[in-house]
Amino acid sequence: MTDLIATAVAAALVFAATNIDDVIVLTVLFVAARSTGRPRPWHIVGGQYLGIGALVAAAVVAAAGLLVVPDPWTGLLGLLPIALGVRALLARRDDAEPPAVVGGLLGVTGVTIANGADNIAVYVPVFRALDPIDGLVWLLVFVALIGLWCAVAAGLGGHPAVVRLVGRAGHWLVPAVFVAIGVVILVSSGVLTHLTA
Repeated sequence: MTDLIATAVAAALVFAATNIDDVIVLTVLFVAARSTGRPRPWHIVGGQYLGIGALVAAAVVAAAGLLVVPDPWTGLLGLLPIALGVRALLARRDDAEPPAVVGGLLGVTGVTIANGADNIAVYVPVFRALDPIDGLVWLLVFVALIGLWCAVAAGLGGHPAVVRLVGRAGHWLVPAVFVAIGVVILVSSGVLTHLTA
């Protein structure tokens, strides 16, 4: 029993360390959902589950040696949030509502995958070292923590101070967050140095 608890704690720590930035993205999405109706809350939660699920599936397949994850080329996924942010910045808005950067389930899933592409580098060696029981514990912890992340972000997205901030500056703040996330993905992945070399 102690081993299962230790495994669950390790899974929680790895999930938290690799997905802390998702709370920011999810909060922005929940604020947009409250103010513009897009994306819908179930799109956000479902997209987060689908996106993290796709990342974990890719890591498990890579850990089994069936797929080679081209590092650092996954960093090119950072172009997705940049494109979404730039598109929203260029969209002409006459009202004070923050722009709907992501409009549906697939958009949220894509942003989650792009934002977590670097997680695969962490997950692959971990899943390679796990036996099937420990792997199942990790998956269950991830499922639970995705729900917790969504709940925390929904709470933050409904906090009056956050709603006021996004209401005042959302027309540029929400897209800027997406652009910043994309830039961080591109820079931290090392793909830019490969492109310029």
